[in-house]
Order: sequence, then C-alpha cells, then structure tokens
Amino acid sequence: MKKIKKIVVVVLSILGIVAIALVVYGMYLKPKYKGEIDLKNIKKETTVYFDDFGVPHIYADNAKDAMTALGYVHAQDRLWQMELMRRIAPGRLSEIFGKVTLKNDKFFAGLGIEEASDKAIAALDKNSPSYLLAMAYLDGINQYIDEGVSPIEFQLVGVKKEKFTIKDVYNIFGYMAFSFAMAQKTDPLLTDIRNKYGMDYLKDFGLDGSLDKTIIKTAKEKPQEFATISKSVAALLKQSPVAPFVGSNSWVIAPKKTKNGQVIFANDPHIGFSQPGTWYEAHLVTPEFELYGCYLAGTPYPLLGHNREYAYGLTMFENDDIDLYQEQNKANDANEYKTPNGFSEYEIRKKTIKVKDSSDVVLNIKVSRHGPLMNDLIDGLDHKNPVAMSWIYTQQPIQILEAVYTLSHAKNKADFQQGVSLIAAPGLNVMYGDAKGNVGWWATGKLYKHNKKVDTHFILDGASGKDDIVEYLDFSKNPSAVNPDWNYVYSANNQPEAIDGFLYPGYYLPEDRAKRITQLLDSKSNWDKEAVGKMITDDVSSVAPDVVSNLISALDGNSLSKNEKEAIAVLKSWKGANNKDEVAPTIYNKWIYLYLKNTFEDELGEESFKQFLGTHIMKQIIAKQVANDNSLWWDNIATKNRKENRKDILSKSFKEAVVSLEKQLGNSVSGWTWNKVHIVEYNHPLGKIAALRKIFNVGPFEVSGSNEVINNQMFDFNNEAKYSVTVGPSTRRIVDFSDVENSWSILPTGQSGNPLSAHYRDQAEMYNAGKFRKMKMNKEEIVKTSTKLVFIPAEN
Repeated sequence: MKKIKKIVVVVLSILGIVAIALVVYGMYLKPKYKGEIDLKNIKKETTVYFDDFGVPHIYADNAKDAMTALGYVHAQDRLWQMELMRRIAPGRLSEIFGKVTLKNDKFFAGLGIEEASDKAIAALDKNSPSYLLAMAYLDGINQYIDEGVSPIEFQLVGVKKEKFTIKDVYNIFGYMAFSFAMAQKTDPLLTDIRNKYGMDYLKDFGLDGSLDKTIIKTAKEKPQEFATISKSVAALLKQSPVAPFVGSNSWVIAPKKTKNGQVIFANDPHIGFSQPGTWYEAHLVTPEFELYGCYLAGTPYPLLGHNREYAYGLTMFENDDIDLYQEQNKANDANEYKTPNGFSEYEIRKKTIKVKDSSDVVLNIKVSRHGPLMNDLIDGLDHKNPVAMSWIYTQQPIQILEAVYTLSHAKNKADFQQGVSLIAAPGLNVMYGDAKGNVGWWATGKLYKHNKKVDTHFILDGASGKDDIVEYLDFSKNPSAVNPDWNYVYSANNQPEAIDGFLYPGYYLPEDRAKRITQLLDSKSNWDKEAVGKMITDDVSSVAPDVVSNLISALDGNSLSKNEKEAIAVLKSWKGANNKDEVAPTIYNKWIYLYLKNTFEDELGEESFKQFLGTHIMKQIIAKQVANDNSLWWDNIATKNRKENRKDILSKSFKEAVVSLEKQLGNSVSGWTWNKVHIVEYNHPLGKIAALRKIFNVGPFEVSGSNEVINNQMFDFNNEAKYSVTVGPSTRRIVDFSDVENSWSILPTGQSGNPLSAHYRDQAEMYNAGKFRKMKMNKEEIVKTSTKLVFIPAEN
C-alpha cells in the first residue's frame, strides 16, 4: 500500500512539474504588453500603451520611431498571419504545408504578381516618406523576428524565420487585389451557358445592368467548355488559409442630416472570416501626425483609418478588371500564338515551387500579350485551347504604397483624392468624411473600354485583336460623389450610375443592402452615433418580402399540408428581419436554395451549379427570375415529354423545403428558428486538426443576419442541416466628428493572433451581440486603462 502511495505521489509530482512548466512556457509565448524592450534604430524612447482590448497606442518623438515600434508590436501579435500573407502571391505555402497547398501555389505563382512587384519596387523613390517609413515598419518586424518569441504555429508547422522585405508588402497587396475580383469565377461559366444554350438563356441574368434598380448615384461549333476555370479559381480562394475580400457597406452622413451638425462615418468591409481576423488596430501619435488605423498583416499603412481631421474606409467596387482571352496556337507549334500582326512566341516564365517533404515542382508558364495562360496554372483545362488572363493590376503601374501612404497622411480633401487616383487596381469605393463637413466617395481603378460590341462577361477572342482594350479612361471619369445635395454618400457594392452614358461593366451585388441603406438614410435627418450603431447591425431585407410574395403566388393553397400552411403563414407575416429567433429566414433560405437547384442544375450540371451558387450573378438573378413566367430555365431538360413551368418548379421546391426542414428540425414549424441553422466559427488554419480546434478556433456562435442584409453574415446555399457563415463584417467602425475621441469599433474575435493572449477572442461575444468598444484617442483615458511597454533606444 505504501509503495502505491509513493507511486501516486511521484506521478502527481511529475504532473505538477509538467503543469508548471507548461504554464511558464505559455507565459513565455505570450505577447509582451508591459515592461521595457531595447529597440535598435529609434532615436528617442517610445511608449506603447496597450488598452483593455490590446490595441497599441504608440507615442513617439518622430514618425520613423513610431513606425518601427508599430512593426514590432504588430509582429508580436500577428507574425503567423504575416507569414501566411506574404507566402500566397509567390507560391510559397507548400514550403510549410506540403502538397495540400500545391494547387494554390501553382496558380498564384503564375499570375505575375511577383514580377509586377519587382517592377514597382524598381520604380520607387527610395527617398520618399512612403518608402522610408515602410522600411522603418519592416525594421520593427525584423527586430521582433530576431529577438522575439516564435509563434506557436511556427513551432508546430516548422517555419524557418526569414526577414521581411518591401517585396513582401507588395505581394500582400497583390493577393488582396486578386481576391477582390469576380470575373475569373464568372466569365467562364457565362461563356459555357451561352455556348450550350444561346443568349436567350442569359436574359434573366441582367448582363446589361438592368437588375440594378438601386444604383449608386454619382455627381458624374461544340465550343470548348470553360467552367473548369470558374471551379478551380473558386476552390483555390476558398481553400486559401488567408480569407478573400468579398463585399462591404459604408455610408458617410453630412452635417445637415446629423443631430450634432457634424459628419458621421460608418464602414464594415465584408471579408472571409478567419482567425486571426483581417485587421490589426493601432493608434500612432507623433508631433507630425496622429492616426488610428486598421492594418493588414505585413503592410505599413492602414486601409481604414481616422484622426481628428478626417476618416476613410473602403468597400469593393466590383468592377470587371480581369478579361479572359482565348488564344490561338500556331499549327504544329504550341510555342507560338496568333496576334493581329502575325504569330509571336510565348514568353516563358520559369518558377520553382518548394514542397515540404517532397521534391521541388518546376513550372514553365507561358505568357501571351494578354497575360499568363490559365492552362498552365490550373488542372483540367485543355492545353490545345489556351486561355490567357489579362489583369489590370499586373499591367498598369503599381503605386499602391504611395497611394495608401497618401490616404493615411492626407492634409486635406484634395490630398486624399490624389491618393485615391494612384490606385489602378483593385477597384475600390473609397469613402471619406472630415471635420470640416465634407463627405465623398471615389471609385478607384484604371477603368477601360472595349469596342461597343464586345461583351466582357464572356471569354474574348485573343487572336484577332478586335476584343482588345481600345481606351483607358482618365481618373476624372471614375464614378464619384462629393458633398451631394442629398447629404450622404454610400456604397454597398452595387452598380454606379453611368458616366458619359457608359455603364461600367462589373459583377455588382444586388440592390438589397443598397435599398435598405438608402431607405434608412432618406427617412431620418437627426442621425447620431447610437442610431448609426443600430443601423450597421440591421438585419432586415427590404427585398426578401417581395420575393416571398412572388414565390407564394405560384402555390395552390388547396393542396398544402398542415405544416406547409403554417410555413406560408409565417412567410406572409414576415417583414424581412433575420433575427436569431425568427422562423421565416429558415424557411425562406431553404426554399430559395431548392428553387435554384430545381431551376438551374439540370442545365448547368452539378459542378457548374455549385460554381453558380458562388457568384454575384446568382444573387442578382433571384428577385427578377422568380417572377418571370417566361424564363427558359423553368423547364427541366432532364424530364422527357414534359415542359415544366414556373408554378411546377416553385411548388416542387416549396414542398421539398418543408420536408427537408421537418427532417432537420422536427415537425413543429415554430421550432425552426434561425439560430439553430445560422452558425459561425472563426477558423484558424490549424483548427482543421480536431485536437487543435478548441485551441485555435473561436466559436461556434449562433448569429443573426443573413446574405445581403446590412449585417451581411454570408453563407453558401446548401441542403445541409446548418448554414456555416464564412464571410461577414471584418470590423464595424463608426466615427462621429462631434465626439471623435469616443468613436466606435469592434472586431469579430480579437486584436491578437496569439492563442495564448488575453486578446485572442475577447471581442467575439460583443461582436455577435452587436456591441462596440471605443477607439480611444484621449491620452489621459488611455494611460488609465492600459499596460505600458517602453522601447528604449539600443546601440546598433
């Protein structure tokens, strides 16, 4: 018995020692939020106050010292995220993840982002403030890499530390620019539909812009199948460990419509959810400037920001800045292709992708005058029929560093507008408001025209030259509005008005959010921060009730079961709200999915239908198509000797929806509440491993909101038991210039990317409850509520 007791004591002692060691090791891995650190290349002592949500407030004697400190603290909280971000564009994920990311690497390595980055860096003014301060930021990152603790992910995956360079910054911006685009996911699909069934089948798709009823007002033979491109690109972006940019809301209210007579600015960019989240907040104060910004990992200047003088943010323009061209190879010589001036040799770019625990993969990428061949970058595309991708980002001068520096350091509205004009790609709606009462938005991007008969929604002819770009537009022709007489500006990724009679092509989102935003803004002239806070979490669809009416009109009320009648009664009384306790959204979204499936899958096939569900075109088509008795899509081509009509398909879809919900949620319709099916979990790349999920992932949470409401909690339509929310507001920001020191923000999870930090998930509950926290700017308040980290100048 004594021996057993001794063994138990020894075992418990060992476990205790192990537990203590783990606690000590965990403390060692945590970010350092207080104390002193020697930092090279700063002139004066620099103080960082980390507030109660881990936001660093950096007080420095000069801008260079502030940027060096920013790089250091950004790295200690987000170095893992920075590492992933910089590896995507050059195709270097496989070095750490192995073959599982090889397809991503092959694709992105071939796009030409690296080459475009090199060209842009060669043209930089190395004495400009934008360059010098960016280098100071990178110096801070690299000092942390040299002296700080490696993130736990580095140790688990086996990442070798490397210094960050200015090329990494450009490559990160390049990936961001590509993730905004929709053409590469949509053009091939539309081309297949046209080639198989003819243009009549595309009348419902509104390619002429006719579906955009709420537009942003300005104050100015068997052909080749291309669906493989749509499928592959969509899958690559979905599988990427870094979330793509998708949509956004923003509105800026002029003084005449606010209670306190000052501008109120609101913005919530919609980005794929991830852990850590997209933005890192930081507040910099120097004698030269003050700025509170939201930073992408590995980039020195914020894409969203404000100070006491002005605020800015962005949404996605959704313009079409990618064109796909069918090239024509020379007979018996696949190294040459046809051009308007005869045959020309493809440029060959050689790329080597290193793969963890495997041999290197060597790519020989062919590049035509339009761009790289997609056939070399994705699987399943016939090499005999080359398709090249023409992308404005890699073809126009890249001035993104100077542009974002100017946005964040503007002295006035004119300075700010100059910064906007420097962005050739991606297409953004840049939103602005200031303390002087100005409001504005400008669409960025180098816009261009083709010949009038060219429809850029399809794969274009690369050989003849007739489908080539014929004119680049001056920035003055970009859509914009400054201080309009309706006293607000807004964007919800919807179609802008025509400029000089030209409706710019793109893959815009439906009018739902735009319509709701304008309805709310038009109806009120005494806005304050609290009312805007309620609006930015609004989950009412102004379009869905009309869609419901059209759906119900197709049903025969005499042939409905008890639950079907009850479901209809719920829908008829629905006002479009998507609260967690609502039943109608559950019924509505199931019906919509099955209507789409029963309408489009027979023509498109299973795989292409899945790609269709991931396009903006799908969202655009619903409201108009459900009311169109004459749509060619109603007939199920798989059934013989029968031609289905609108009533047949909508009735069938409704009955299937009710049966599906009965199986999933039981026979009580009142129990089919939205919270049971609408779920979000913020996923870390290592959270895919079951044993690590609870450590690295945040959630799951039951959430309100839905697709295309202001609280845009997006999910893919499916027939599963739950809708997993994958995209939503990456931050919600409200800046009130009548009380700028108490402006609001909230992040989906937290500031830190370190799972051992107290700020890894400390905003998640607040975010999903629609709450906010202060973006503090008052130094006295900051000091009282913060820990203090001091950087001491060290000898070099």
